[in-house]
Amino acid sequence: MASFHTKTFTLNDDYMTPRYAWENIKQYIPKDQIIWECFFGDGGSKNILNQMGFKNVIHKPYPQYDFFNYEPEDYGLIVSNPPFSEVKYIMPRLKALDKPFILIMPCSKITCGYFRDFVKDIEPHSLQIIVPRSRIHFKKLVNGKISKEKSNANFDCYYYCYKMN
Repeated sequence: MASFHTKTFTLNDDYMTPRYAWENIKQYIPKDQIIWECFFGDGGSKNILNQMGFKNVIHKPYPQYDFFNYEPEDYGLIVSNPPFSEVKYIMPRLKALDKPFILIMPCSKITCGYFRDFVKDIEPHSLQIIVPRSRIHFKKLVNGKISKEKSNANFDCYYYCYKMN
């Protein structure tokens, strides 16, 4: 089994979010906000969010619109499933942006030093965790296409919410 810190996992970090994972939290996403889905993957998240009634979704391809070097002008919140191997770099960027977000990440991330650095000095109650009823089974992207092989996740994820009230 690959851990989150092995080269194997890092090289194979292309897992797409299934529709039901977004449907689990749609009631917590404001419809009147512009959403930045900042990690492109296969581009399918924008379509799913649009079909669920979120019409203002910014979702642009990498590398031109890289999360670390690009920020849309008028977005209200971030809703995304980031590459788990990059979370230690993503958290400082999120702290600098200081925008509301909902991110799907492994539950183990809450115990990491970089996550603790993120929550240090933030407003009390500005961080919320949504625990899904069941494990999220992501879709593996291989050579730009969703793999037909069944990939059951061997870890649990939470929805990490910041400034979502």
